[in-house]
Amino acid sequence: MRIYRIEHAGQPRFARAISDTELTLLTAAPWLSGSVTQERVALADARLLAPVEPSKIVCVGRNYAAHAKELGNQVPQEPLLFLKPPSALLAPGAAIEIPQASERVEHEAEIGVVIGQRLRQATPAQALSAVFGITAVNDVTARDLQKREVQFTRAKGFDTFCPVGPAIDTDFGLTELQGSGCVNGAQRQHGHVSQMIFGLGSLLSFISHVMTLEPGDLVSTGTPEGVGPLAQGDSVEIEVTGVGVLRNGVTKRPDAAV
Repeated sequence: MRIYRIEHAGQPRFARAISDTELTLLTAAPWLSGSVTQERVALADARLLAPVEPSKIVCVGRNYAAHAKELGNQVPQEPLLFLKPPSALLAPGAAIEIPQASERVEHEAEIGVVIGQRLRQATPAQALSAVFGITAVNDVTARDLQKREVQFTRAKGFDTFCPVGPAIDTDFGLTELQGSGCVNGAQRQHGHVSQMIFGLGSLLSFISHVMTLEPGDLVSTGTPEGVGPLAQGDSVEIEVTGVGVLRNGVTKRPDAAV
């Protein structure tokens, strides 16, 4: 099953795919017991929004050994966590904005995990049972800022730096998940869940011992090697098994340098 979030009659609504071309609207988020209505919308006519409304976005750094190596970093001994603000969320089809404060903004294709049940101090098995679904995430990063600052907050937290979507897949196979990233039609990244240093169960368990994960929260699980720069006019595609393709253009933000 695929879950979308769309704009309908000027309001954000969650919807469930009932075919490859048609959606049925829900009364609320499905992880908050939203039920199916009789309202139908053609997928082709729907304005897609980011399919999540998380209280927090928890990200994992250097969870693929080859990516750590390409940036000259050591493989961490335990999960390296950081946060993106929900204000960084970006809808499918909207433009990633390169801020004037950065001279090198890069894409990072990632498998995103949407939490379906409250998780606190969970075991790996409990954590996996609380996963609602899988989505695609682009952990956009101002690499030059990341390299010169101790904290990742500014480098990872600009508005538009977290494209998510186009949907959430609830029929995922945890051992089969793959993610890829393309820029202007050329593939730059490809990774398989088996290549992760910390698997999904242990990763979610670790996070739940640090902070409580609430229904609807998003965990972005790390990026494989092949990250690279983005420029105005580029088209970025992030694809995750069962989710579809998350497409975003790239433009420059018309603001003053910070």
